[in-house]
Amino acid sequence: MNPHLSKLQPYPFERLRQLFAGVTPNRQLREIRLSIGEPQHATPAFITDALSANLAGLASYPSTLGSSELRGAIAAWLKRRYGLSDIDAETQIIPVNGSREALFAFAQAVIDPSRGGTPLVVSPNPFYQIYEGAAFLAGADPRFLNTLPSNDYAFDFDALSEAEWQRVQLFYVCSPGNPTGKVLRLDDWRRLFALADRYGFVIASDECYSEIFFDEAKPPLGALQAARLLGRGCERLVMFSSLSKRSNVPGMRSGFVAGDAATLQSFLLYRTYHGSAMSPAVQAASVAAWSDESHVVGNRRQYTQKFAAVTPRLAEVLETALPDAGFYLWARTPIDDGDFARRLLADYNVLVLPGSLLARTAQGVNPGAGFVRIALVAPLADCVEAAERIASFTSKL
Repeated sequence: MNPHLSKLQPYPFERLRQLFAGVTPNRQLREIRLSIGEPQHATPAFITDALSANLAGLASYPSTLGSSELRGAIAAWLKRRYGLSDIDAETQIIPVNGSREALFAFAQAVIDPSRGGTPLVVSPNPFYQIYEGAAFLAGADPRFLNTLPSNDYAFDFDALSEAEWQRVQLFYVCSPGNPTGKVLRLDDWRRLFALADRYGFVIASDECYSEIFFDEAKPPLGALQAARLLGRGCERLVMFSSLSKRSNVPGMRSGFVAGDAATLQSFLLYRTYHGSAMSPAVQAASVAAWSDESHVVGNRRQYTQKFAAVTPRLAEVLETALPDAGFYLWARTPIDDGDFARRLLADYNVLVLPGSLLARTAQGVNPGAGFVRIALVAPLADCVEAAERIASFTSKL
């Protein structure tokens, strides 16, 4: 077996299952699950209609590059959303089966173990666990940059030595961040681009939460948009996006990668052998989804209502605040985060995710310790009830 498999840690939700082993939830209260970031809003009917109307496409092998119609719809969305007027649908966009598998596969295509010394893959900490697994399976070592509230969740680039920067080949960014909701500003991108130019690494920008925000006039800044605003091209820069959160279709597994044509040419070669072409029926439904914005505005409105109702109540008992974007509240706990989650489940039958499960100890700190991630994905009434239960629980600690 691949020896790198032994480096993988149990996934956070497996660790959560182990943490909750032996806990008997309060059966007088119905379960409210806010631990998993799975969208629970209804899938728009026009998307499911497009999917079912194109089932005849299952009789054909799909192209790894996807249909020209899908790439064209994605390019049109990138132009509307980020002002990328000259994005080339033929060379700068690859449809993928959700951002998760693409984020993992990308490291396998990018990492070059022959360059001298063990390659390094940098990511934020806390982080989406795929970044670490992708690094290990590509034969690289992960390096984590702690994102802490004391520094407004900014990257501490000085945490890496010059010798480490020399070995960095891939840098994962998550903006809006999971779990903090932090959105990188233009100055953040300017400094990161300067480091990429100096050391020659590739930037992979995970933007799957980009369409969940609270002010229609201020959508989150994207990586390719930042590059454009700074007057540069997208050399060694790619972004990953997905329909899962935007359009409430996590089971459809549909997203895309866009950016540097040279990097994507190599990634396409990898994917051709990887065997990861998107189903024609899913492609047709994706065209419909990327081409419509009204359902996305309605989706955002639902999250805005939930945050408006829940955040002030939880802020009375926990240190938390409205994030820049995304659908998570990142809340500091008055006791150990694992104990907080276990006791909340036992006493009030609400499930949240301990922050320490989403992070690794780096520079002597686990930046997720003492926090919980609360996913406001349930219906509004459930989120409000959960907030009241959390407030009641916390006030008794």
